[in-house]
Amino acid sequence: MDARSQKTPKDTFSARLASVAADTEALLARLLGDTPLAGETARPKRLLDAMRHAVLGGGKRLRPFLVIESATLLGAGGEGTALAGAALELVHCYSLVHDDLPAMDNDDLRRGQPTVHKAFDDATAILAGDALLTLAFDVAARPEVHTDPAVRNAVVLELARAAGLGGMAGGQMLDLAAEGRFDQQRAPLSEKEILTLQAMKTGALLRFGCRAGALLGQADADTFARLDRYGVVIGQAFQIADDLLDVEGDTATLGKAAGKDAAAGKGTLVSILGIDGARKRLDGLVKDADTALAPFGAKAETLRTTAHFIAERKA
Repeated sequence: MDARSQKTPKDTFSARLASVAADTEALLARLLGDTPLAGETARPKRLLDAMRHAVLGGGKRLRPFLVIESATLLGAGGEGTALAGAALELVHCYSLVHDDLPAMDNDDLRRGQPTVHKAFDDATAILAGDALLTLAFDVAARPEVHTDPAVRNAVVLELARAAGLGGMAGGQMLDLAAEGRFDQQRAPLSEKEILTLQAMKTGALLRFGCRAGALLGQADADTFARLDRYGVVIGQAFQIADDLLDVEGDTATLGKAAGKDAAAGKGTLVSILGIDGARKRLDGLVKDADTALAPFGAKAETLRTTAHFIAERKA
């Protein structure tokens, strides 16, 4: 065989990521179908169009990928893990709709397209976010997610805590406070405070993806702890990579405004450590991810490559 035609681990990973993204896109499209479900009266067209605008037609679907691959590592898979991944993606998309609103980050672009409040209006965007969040828990609670009600309950509880007061929503509040929304005389955030904010705002959903996969695969305590640790460190890595892209990227490549964190005076690890220091920290996190996965050997190659992908991404 011609050496040039042999697939590298990165090629295999890219194909797997693209395959999961396509499957997730198709599932999300079905979940956002026109026909009302049992217990629903109607699905208003404008609201449904706004929800579809927020969810369909873009994104790497990294969060569902983490659910599916973490479960696959433990021999679980199928419709249940796909639904759990879709529920997570719905929460993620809701958060982007609300984050983009004028009262929050006031962004005009998302994935290279107008944000929901620009494509529709503020009120529709708020309702679209509300409906996406609610739909996420509808999906996560469905019997198809897992045959054991206790496992489904655990997944729903984990998702609620990752998304809520002590997770993503709380992290967004800390982020607004760090911008000086409520106290313009605020002191700059310490490294510890930045890590807490980022673990909540960005890391919580990524971590949930790994924890959900472990729950669906009915992991033992040691395996659960290792996947949880992996989720924590890739959440940190994702945010550092994101902060580096905000400094070094451009709007056309990112599909959203670049340089906004610096303009808003947000505290980031890049602002504290510098670009070289942030890259060194990023390298260390990838090594931590490898260490967490070491006992799984070759079975964890996809998750291992995922950590490198997160650290090296360009958009």
